[in-house]
Amino acid sequence: MEMSTIPTEISSSKMFEGFNKRYKHYSPTLGCSMNFHIYFPPSLSISTSSSSSQKFPVLYWLSGLTCTDENFIIKSGAQRVASTEGIALVVPDTSPRGLNVEGEADSFDLGVGAGFYLNATVEKWKNWQMYDYVVKELPKLVTDNFPEIDTSRASISGHSMGGHGALTIYLKNLDKYKSVSAFAPIANPSSIPWGQKVFTSYLGDDKTAWEEYDATCLISKFNDFATTILIDQGADDEYLSNLLPNNFDEACRNAKVPLVLRMQPGYDHSYYFVASFIDDHIRHHAQALNS
Repeated sequence: MEMSTIPTEISSSKMFEGFNKRYKHYSPTLGCSMNFHIYFPPSLSISTSSSSSQKFPVLYWLSGLTCTDENFIIKSGAQRVASTEGIALVVPDTSPRGLNVEGEADSFDLGVGAGFYLNATVEKWKNWQMYDYVVKELPKLVTDNFPEIDTSRASISGHSMGGHGALTIYLKNLDKYKSVSAFAPIANPSSIPWGQKVFTSYLGDDKTAWEEYDATCLISKFNDFATTILIDQGADDEYLSNLLPNNFDEACRNAKVPLVLRMQPGYDHSYYFVASFIDDHIRHHAQALNS
């Protein structure tokens, strides 16, 4: 029997006076069952008579390769400041699961756990429509089922593959998000063999299609940008040669886009790094969401 598209709660844990709640639903976009987490903060930091301000703004978090919807919720500690700032956290999974596509689990960077937040056009990966899931289906799901969350006040962030997703989704949907930040994003994937492998697999050989999911390529289309982008990058990140933050930095300077790129000495690519600076990112988004 097909699962309902209406989310069903499958777990709940209290944290910093709010609650982490995990849900399951059937995704028509991806053609499979999906899980996601929401952290509901305990109270709003500002109370007014306006009905819209009685709702929580939302920060979408996109996780990296091999992650599920659980990694960020368990490891980041983001709930501490989200609780005090009155921001809901919505955390989707990173790819479709359970579709049994041939070779879907053969490598960590392609298939299961590796949705790359794009809409695949190669037939084999036709269900890998994570861009539409994050940008269209998930916000509507939240709007329709969680009236305490105001999806018209939304920001987006992520780590690694999820940082790539956050940047590209934001740049393609400035009307939907108030701010963006990223930890160690894959900032210029079409310029590295690893990214070229992924894009060829999902999108085929047309490099103009790749550029639509490459933050460094996308930023060149902008000028006199208003909102500051925040990126933290571990200086001792083992994947740094594949992330190319300096390429994105240069593209931002050329396009006059305000970017705060912080190289953090001694930090690697792990959630120890994310947890060390997540408070700054939550506050960065809180300023935009509550302005």
